[in-house]
Amino acid sequence: MMRKKAITALITVGAVVLTIAGCSAAEPDSSGTAGGESGGLITIIVNDPANPYWKTEGDVAKAAAEELGYEATVGAHKGDTNTENTLIDTAISNKSVAIILDPANADGSVAAVQKADAAGIPVFLVNAEINETGLAKAQLVSNNAQGAAIGAQEWVAQMGEVGDYVELFGAPSDNNAQTRSNGFTTVIGQYPDLVQVGTEVADWDRTKGHDKMQSLLQSNPGLAGVISGNDEMALGAIAALKEAGKLDGVVVGGFDGSPDAVDAVTAGELAYTVLQPVAVFAKEAVMLADEFIKTGNAPETEKQSFDCILITVDNVDKMTDPFTYSG
Repeated sequence: MMRKKAITALITVGAVVLTIAGCSAAEPDSSGTAGGESGGLITIIVNDPANPYWKTEGDVAKAAAEELGYEATVGAHKGDTNTENTLIDTAISNKSVAIILDPANADGSVAAVQKADAAGIPVFLVNAEINETGLAKAQLVSNNAQGAAIGAQEWVAQMGEVGDYVELFGAPSDNNAQTRSNGFTTVIGQYPDLVQVGTEVADWDRTKGHDKMQSLLQSNPGLAGVISGNDEMALGAIAALKEAGKLDGVVVGGFDGSPDAVDAVTAGELAYTVLQPVAVFAKEAVMLADEFIKTGNAPETEKQSFDCILITVDNVDKMTDPFTYSG
């Protein structure tokens, strides 16, 4: 009988409740402070809306901004800092009152945030951090270490604490990739009969996950498990395993809580996914922007993390809207 070690993890997400009113515009002054009523343009910049995670991020932020009386546009940099820089320039020329940004690169996006800050436009980061504090008014991310730990704990249990496995690693330019990998290793390293026989960078991408999995299978035909930094790579791995006729008996774990991953958990193809509360922190970023626009008050804590939720066959029915858990 499989033995599962317990970890203590808070799996509920919190939200700051703000009182909101007003309908006309106010722009920050050259010092980056503000004070007035809601209104004007909020520019939202995500990575790639072809990925349902980033699409939800943009859709939720846009809906929240419009509900508060702002205009809102959504652009995508697709991981390219030059495109991100152009989108920031456009936001500045359009006199945006705030920017909600999922940064393209932990280091490479610093200059873009500096540029917006110098133009007096407050920036609120979501999903990923930059490697500098004091520029963005807030950096809102999933608690990736906690999410990786609860995911790895479930993966270990379903593996029966033994077997050869491989890891699919996300984009190295994103700090989340290393944080999740470290979280996996911290848990799995406690089980000497679990042996990592390969790792591949698949850049959060389903097609790359598929192709890298094919290569890993050729080198390691006796694999018992795959642990993945996100759902898209995991779903690509599942496709490759199916093509090779080897999905049965291989434990595949994901991370994000995407609709396709939820379907795969329901179907018994994906062992679990770890839900990132993107719908929560995307909306929260807009709420914080609105508060800053109206009062000039930034959050006391710049970096804020939101705990993740483990989704398995036991609670998958509690997933409602995309990336939304009703339990």
